[in-house]
Amino acid sequence: MRKINFCCLLPLASLVLVGCVTTQPPSVIPLNSYQWHQHEQKLQQIEQFQISGSIAYFSDKQKTYARFFWQQYSEKNYRLLLTNPLGMIEFELRVQPEFTLLIDNRGKRHLSKDPQEIIQRLTGMWIPLDNLHQWMLGLPGKSHNFTLDDQYRLKQINYRQADRIWSVNYQSYTEGSTPLPKRIELKTQKGKKRIKLKIDSWKLSPQSLKLPLNDQGVREGKT
Repeated sequence: MRKINFCCLLPLASLVLVGCVTTQPPSVIPLNSYQWHQHEQKLQQIEQFQISGSIAYFSDKQKTYARFFWQQYSEKNYRLLLTNPLGMIEFELRVQPEFTLLIDNRGKRHLSKDPQEIIQRLTGMWIPLDNLHQWMLGLPGKSHNFTLDDQYRLKQINYRQADRIWSVNYQSYTEGSTPLPKRIELKTQKGKKRIKLKIDSWKLSPQSLKLPLNDQGVREGKT
């Protein structure tokens, strides 16, 4: 599979007033706040969702721009479809607890037990998939190092994964009783890798969201 290439003087009085102004430190929202726990519980109840949007990936070796479609069926069962700016499929990733299947842009199938590894190997992109579906919902995932904004939503997450420290910054949310992320930026500590996600649409637990069929015509994730 080919890698995705995708000046004025002020009166003296004004100067005196400016000199008296002090900068207040930003307030810190406590993580044990009631409002955050209420919001967190709402998000934790979302078991199935589907989103679509755009992704931009930057590293010292490549720049990739694509559209993505994500379907979450359960905690460890999801589907990711990536298309290039022309609308052509670059790859489809199907993840289940037992295995990961990636179908490339030539229709070739690749099996692995690690979705992060197979995407990195075949596309050159290192994406922290283990936590990504939680981060996209606005949950901290496995991280205990995070901060909240003044509306008790996630503002930033710091997470160590192997030899990398990821910083996840939430730039905007949807409106409504359960705000969901619209723009997220992920970057490694030294800034060598950066991922920008722009989510255009959210669908939570839609009735039409069904598990995909496997090669035997059986719904995946069902026994």
